[in-house]
This record gives sequence, structure tokens and C-alpha cells, in this order.
Amino acid sequence: VQLQASGGGLVQAGGSLRLSCVDSGRTFRGRPMGWFRRAPGKEREFVAAVNWTGNNRYYDDSVKGRFTISRDNAKNTMYLQMDSLKSEDTAIYYCAVQRGRWGTKFVADYDSWGQGTLVTVSS
Repeated sequence: VQLQASGGGLVQAGGSLRLSCVDSGRTFRGRPMGWFRRAPGKEREFVAAVNWTGNNRYYDDSVKGRFTISRDNAKNTMYLQMDSLKSEDTAIYYCAVQRGRWGTKFVADYDSWGQGTLVTVSS
């Protein structure tokens, strides 16, 4: 596994967390990247994606206006700033490389998945 996600933890509703995804093998060079999450008992779902240069991004409606995706290619790292967290944001968060068309939200269009980091939001 070459993508390493970190930064998860326990936070109260309304709080913030910043997730990081480090690419130790330069897997995402030149490619868009994305964040997904899997809540207990649910399927993995799309959260956000950012293009290679970091100047274009898109989000799932459930996090729009609260989460911000970014990347620092000099550090081989992608971020997810999560603000105004809600209990329904509780999930394991994964980072991955986008291989499909820009704008896709399908799990099958991403690969090189990291191991995930757990975010728990208490109400």
C-alpha cells in the first residue's frame, strides 16, 4: 500500500478535523485524487475529488460547504479539511487515485486505495 491516510479521531459535533493522505510511491503523480468514506453498515461512498494541479475540485452534496479538499504535490500529500462535522460523518475515510473520467464518483473509477482512517463524531 503506497497511500497512507491519517488524521482521524474522535470529535464532537460541530468540530473540525484535517485528514492527510501521503503518497510514498508517487502513485498519484499527474492524476486526480479523491476521498471516500464508509459508514457502519453502508457502502463506500464518494466524498470529494481534486485535480492534479489542485485548482479544480468537486464534492458530494452531503459535504459541500463543510469539507475542503486540497493537495500539495511538493509534499506528495492530499488533504481533507472537515468543518461543522455531524454525527452522520462518522466513517472510515479512504484516499485513492482517480483513473476514470474527471467528475466520476464511482468507486470502480479509483484505485491504489489507502488503508483508511477512522473519524468518529459524537453528538
